[in-house]
Amino acid sequence: MRKLFCTLAALSIGLSSAAYASPKEETIAFVKQAAAEVKAGKKEQVIQEVNAKNERWYKGELYLIVLDAQGNHLAHPTNQKLLGKSMLDLPDVDGKLFRKERVDIANGKGEGWVDYKYKNPQSGQVEEKSLYVLKAGDVILSAGVYK
Repeated sequence: MRKLFCTLAALSIGLSSAAYASPKEETIAFVKQAAAEVKAGKKEQVIQEVNAKNERWYKGELYLIVLDAQGNHLAHPTNQKLLGKSMLDLPDVDGKLFRKERVDIANGKGEGWVDYKYKNPQSGQVEEKSLYVLKAGDVILSAGVYK
């Protein structure tokens, strides 16, 4: 009985902490889940699912982007016109080369955050956004959270 109680208590703590994860923590976990799948040999499946707006990788404002190591878009659920393009020299509304910064972080330290402004697909407005970037094998994975 005591073992059952301890198990239920631990489960309850785990569920409550997951329910209160910050948007940044949720974003990191989301990208790391994709990285685990890429590392397990499912890179092409992840790319196909992202481009098909599969609910695993597209959750409204939270969505996965997949680039190759040079910064070319392999998958983007909200803007298919970006596929095959790098856009590294295209800045945000304030002139920040956030796409280049994303590639530099991935190919440098392997992971990190990039702050910039981007059109929110839910609101249609340009908003401040933080993008978590993670290198997984030969691709760059990222997802962002609007502030």
